[in-house]
Amino acid sequence: MKVKKDEFALNYGDSHGGKELSAEEIKALKKMAHKHTKRMDGWGWAFVICNTIFLVLFTIITLYPVLNTVAYSFNDGLDAVRGGIYLLPRKFSLESYSKVLKIQGFLVGAKITVLRTLLGTFTSLIANALLAFIISRKRFLFRSSLSLFWVITMYVNGGMIPVMLLYKYLGLTGSFWVYIIPGMVSAFNVMVLRTYMEDLPDELEESAQLDGAGYITIFIKIISPLCKPVYATIALFVAVWQWNSWFDAMLYNRMKSEYTTLQYELMKLLNSVMQQSGSANGNNTTTTSKQVTPVSVRSAATVVTMVPIICIYPFLQRYFVTGLTIGGVKG
Repeated sequence: MKVKKDEFALNYGDSHGGKELSAEEIKALKKMAHKHTKRMDGWGWAFVICNTIFLVLFTIITLYPVLNTVAYSFNDGLDAVRGGIYLLPRKFSLESYSKVLKIQGFLVGAKITVLRTLLGTFTSLIANALLAFIISRKRFLFRSSLSLFWVITMYVNGGMIPVMLLYKYLGLTGSFWVYIIPGMVSAFNVMVLRTYMEDLPDELEESAQLDGAGYITIFIKIISPLCKPVYATIALFVAVWQWNSWFDAMLYNRMKSEYTTLQYELMKLLNSVMQQSGSANGNNTTTTSKQVTPVSVRSAATVVTMVPIICIYPFLQRYFVTGLTIGGVKG
């Protein structure tokens, strides 16, 4: 019995160059392939089991702190001090959320925080992308010098007082723009964007230049559409930083209540609750069951601030991993 090897190679590979095989040779090859497949199936099942166990443990480790914080935020303040709360609140209460949502500057702070996050992310992405595009061009004479200059700024700065004096001289203190202009350029973000752009084929730019396109046209119509993954990554970085920032509001706009931020107001609330809790403990006074404590207020404030980011992240997640991985392969 003679059989063409080409038919057998569809399932078991081509190692005989299309020669005719006898029935005995086919039987031997099938036996070897079966043994190999069986061995691979064993290793495959072991990998699946180990990988599943690892992912389950990783998911538990990642989700538990979040769920524990949510449980504390919905628990009665005095009862939360006792501890022992894990995934579910022991004594349900909304007093902590009521305290957080009723702070005096909540609405103003939320408006300013949302505005600075949207505008700050947009302007920062444009500025970082333009600078990264410039230093990623091989024809640019000072690309190495500028890259080195920005890397140095990641490790060396003037300090808090010189920076504050500079902002005051520029007229940024006491204004909304102190949240936007200083954070427009980040050396780390520029380096990530530059690395991603350098990996794009040079033929794309050369072809566009042959068709008469300038650098602005190349950046807008060719480079930017290909950089969507890394743009999404940088946008997420900047948005999270802008949303969580409160120290600049305390330094530069402490006396300007119309420019306060949500995180700064929550920080003041937490400090106030901690002081009240300390004075109550010092005076040995009895408190009502609905009193909030630093533990419950901190948990409620954390949940309030992280919910918007959690809602946004799923829409950027598919770009996030790709952009961060490809953009950070080489420095």
